[in-house]
Amino acid sequence: MSQYEPLHHQPKPTQAKHSTPPPEPDFYMPAMPPLGLIHTIETRIHRYLRRRRFRQRYLPLLAHDDHMLDDMNHRRDDILWASRLPLKEDAEQALAERRAQRKTALGSLC
Repeated sequence: MSQYEPLHHQPKPTQAKHSTPPPEPDFYMPAMPPLGLIHTIETRIHRYLRRRRFRQRYLPLLAHDDHMLDDMNHRRDDILWASRLPLKEDAEQALAERRAQRKTALGSLC
């Protein structure tokens, strides 16, 4: 291992995976909570955490000027657009898709 390799393997940010509801068991135990309710709560917590992570990472970038944002491959209007998306949509993934579309559009112009 060289000094330039990271000590810890950073997991790549996963794309928004919508988890499937758990399978219905053949029988319920008396104290078993409804699985649909648990799935809904997990999904909403996941969405909340993704939105919070987006706000922590991307909204502070708006303090930089447009030239600096362009160097970081971001645009101010894209970040503002993604921050106004509904909670059901993953803002980080939508921002990455919009960035990829802009990149392919610029590539086709050249």
